[in-house]
Amino acid sequence: MSRPAAQLRCGGRTLELEAAVVMGVLNVTPDSFSDGGLYLEPDAALVQAERMAEEGATILDVGGESTRPGAPGIDPDEELRRVLPVIERIAARLPLLISVDTSNPELMRRAAAAGAHLINDVRALRVPGALEAAAAAKLGICLMHMRGEPADMQRDPQYADVVTEIRHFLGERTRACVQAGIEPERLCVDPGFGFGKTTVHNLKLLQHLPELAPPGRPLCVGLSRKSLVAALTGRPLRERLAGSVALATVAVLQGARIVRAHDVAATVDAVCIANVMTTRSRQDG
Repeated sequence: MSRPAAQLRCGGRTLELEAAVVMGVLNVTPDSFSDGGLYLEPDAALVQAERMAEEGATILDVGGESTRPGAPGIDPDEELRRVLPVIERIAARLPLLISVDTSNPELMRRAAAAGAHLINDVRALRVPGALEAAAAAKLGICLMHMRGEPADMQRDPQYADVVTEIRHFLGERTRACVQAGIEPERLCVDPGFGFGKTTVHNLKLLQHLPELAPPGRPLCVGLSRKSLVAALTGRPLRERLAGSVALATVAVLQGARIVRAHDVAATVDAVCIANVMTTRSRQDG
C-alpha cells in the first residue's frame, strides 16, 4: 500500500501534509445541520474565520449550500451571493488556505478569482461544466463520494461492497480529472462519511480508510458532529464534541491528512497527538 502524498498543490500555494491538518467548517447557510444561520452575514463569517485561524485551522472551508440529509438544492445565483463576499474578506485578512465547498461551476471560477485555493466538491465534479471549470481554475480539488443527492441520499443506501465501490469511484473520478488536464498533485479524495451511508458502512470505511485513496493521493475526512457520533454514543447534536474528536483521532491514525471540523481547537489538539503517534510509528517501523 502506497504512502499518501505529503503535499497538495492549491493554486499557487503548496499544502504540506507530512502531518495531518484541520480544515475549519464555515457554513454561510440558513439551514446547515450544525451551524445554519450563524454566519450568513459576511462580518459574522469573518469573525468566525478569524477565530478558527487563531485556534489552529490550516484551511477554511466556506460553503453556501447545505448538504445535510434531506436538504433541498439551492439557486446557483444565491450560492454566489452568499459565498463570494466571504471569500473576498477572508482572502484580504487571513493567510490561511481557503476552500470553497461547492458543485457550482460558476462559483468555482469566481471563487478562484476571489482568492480561493481549493475546491471541495461533494459531487466530485460530476455537475455539467464542473470538471472544465475546475481544470481552468487551477486550484486544489477534493473529490468526495456521495450516493444520490442530499435530498435522498440516506433513503436506504445499499452497496454490494462499500469499500470496493467507493475505492473504484474515487479512482475513476481521479482519472477523469487527469484526463481533463488536472495534475494529480492537485487532487485529494474524501470517502464521504454520512453521504449515502449507514452506520455500518461508515464504520467499515473508517476501518479500511488506507485502502480508499488512489495511489499517492491524500485523504480528507469529515466526521464532525455527524449522525455517526449519535449512533455510537446516543448524544444529541450539541453534545457530539468528544465523539467527533475521537473519530478525528482514529481517522488520522488510519491515514487521513485533512480533517474537516466544526470544533477547531479541540480537533487541532487531537490531530496533534495523532500526528505524534503516526510519526513515532513510522520511525519505529
